[in-house]
Amino acid sequence: MLAKQSGAVLLWLVFLLQPGRALAEVPRAEVGSDGPAAAVPPDAGVNPPALGPSPRWGYLMRLEGATLALLPRPGAGEDAGYLQVTPMLVAELGEDFGVNLGAPLRVRLWGGDGGWVRREGWDSLSDFGQVVRALKLGSDNAPLGVWLGALERYSLLSAHLVRRYSNRANPDYHPAGALLTGWWAPLYVEAFTSDMLGARLMGAEVEVDVEHVLFGRPKQRQHYTLSLSAVHEWGKTGGASPAMTLAHLDTAAVVLVRPGYELHVLAGWGGRPGDGGAWGAVAGVGADSHTPTRVMTLRLEARRQHGGFRQAFFGPDYEVGRFLAAGSAVVPLALAPFPDGYSAYGEAAVTWDAEALGGVLQRHLGPRYLVSGEARWRFAGKLYALASGGTLLFPEAGGTLRPGAFASFGLGVDHAR
Repeated sequence: MLAKQSGAVLLWLVFLLQPGRALAEVPRAEVGSDGPAAAVPPDAGVNPPALGPSPRWGYLMRLEGATLALLPRPGAGEDAGYLQVTPMLVAELGEDFGVNLGAPLRVRLWGGDGGWVRREGWDSLSDFGQVVRALKLGSDNAPLGVWLGALERYSLLSAHLVRRYSNRANPDYHPAGALLTGWWAPLYVEAFTSDMLGARLMGAEVEVDVEHVLFGRPKQRQHYTLSLSAVHEWGKTGGASPAMTLAHLDTAAVVLVRPGYELHVLAGWGGRPGDGGAWGAVAGVGADSHTPTRVMTLRLEARRQHGGFRQAFFGPDYEVGRFLAAGSAVVPLALAPFPDGYSAYGEAAVTWDAEALGGVLQRHLGPRYLVSGEARWRFAGKLYALASGGTLLFPEAGGTLRPGAFASFGLGVDHAR
C-alpha cells in the first residue's frame, strides 16, 4: 500500500517547515553480474561520483507571552486568569533527527485556589512529559524509527483499535507518548505507549507481507497483508480507570493501482481476550491518493458488534471517555453498554501543504462536542500576535466531567536559522 499515515506524522510538520533542510544524496554503486563495480581511479578518465551537500542543522527559537482565562461553563468550575509564558526550541538535522522542546508556565493573576503556578499542570510525573513536544530519531524510510511527544490524531496501522487518538485531550494531564516502528522484511512492526512515564495505554501491531512470504520479495511491498494488533489499558496514571485488553486481526489487499492513487479492500475480526462474548467483525473498501502537495484518504466500512465490543475503541475523546462515556450511561467507556447489531463507518480526510480537513461519520453512543480555534498574525518581522479559545472537559473525582472554556491573547517572537 502507499505509505501509512498517523497522527504522529502530522505533529512532525513543524520540523518540515523549518529552514536549513538539506538531504545528503550519495549515488548507489553500480551492480553487475559479478557484484559491485570496482572503483575507477580519477586518472583513468572517469571522475569520482560527486557527493551531495551534507545535512545541516536547522534551528527555531520562540517565546510567547499571553493572558489565559479559564472560564466556568455553565456557571460552575474554575474562574481564574494566568500569565502564560511558553518558550520553545526546535533543532533538526536532516531527516534522521529533530527535537522540539517547550512547555507553558502559567502564573496566577486572579482567581483560582492557591499557589502562584497552576498546580494541575505539574502535579504528576507524567506532566513533565509535556516538555518534550516532539523528538524524532530515524527517517520514515529507515528500518528502525523512534518518535516521542504528544500524540494527536494517532492511528495504529489498520486503525481498528486505535483511531485518531489524542493523549493530551484531558486538559489536566500532559504525558509524552512514544512510537516505535521497525521494518524487517516481510514484517512491519509498530508499537506505542500513550505515557512514557506512567502505566497507561500500550499497544502494538505486527503486519506480514503475504506476497513476500509466498513468492519472494515483491516489486511493491504491502499490497497483500495480514496483521495482528493488541492494546492494553493499565488505567493507573492521569486518573484511575478500568483496565482492559483488546485485540484485532486484519487482512487487506490492493486491487487497483494507478499513478497517484490506489484502491484496496479489507476485512477483520476482533474482541476482548478472555471474554468470548465480546467480539466484532468488519469489511470495507478504501482509497488513497498521494501527490507532492496533497494526501487524500477515503474509507467505507460495514461493521458488526457484539457483547459490548466496538471498533476504534480508543478514539479522539477516549482520554475523557475513560472516566465518563458519551451518552446516557453514567459509567466509564470500558463499562458502557453498546447494543449488538450492525453499523456503517465512513471517513474522508484531505491534507495539503500542512493543512488538514477531514470528516467522519459513524455510530456513536451519544453526542459530545469540543470546539477550539487559534489565529496568529505576523505584523512586524519576528513579532506576531496570537489568540485562541475554545471549550474543555475536566475529569473530576467520582467519574464526572466538568465543562469549561478558555480564552487567550498575547504576543510572540521567534528566530529561525
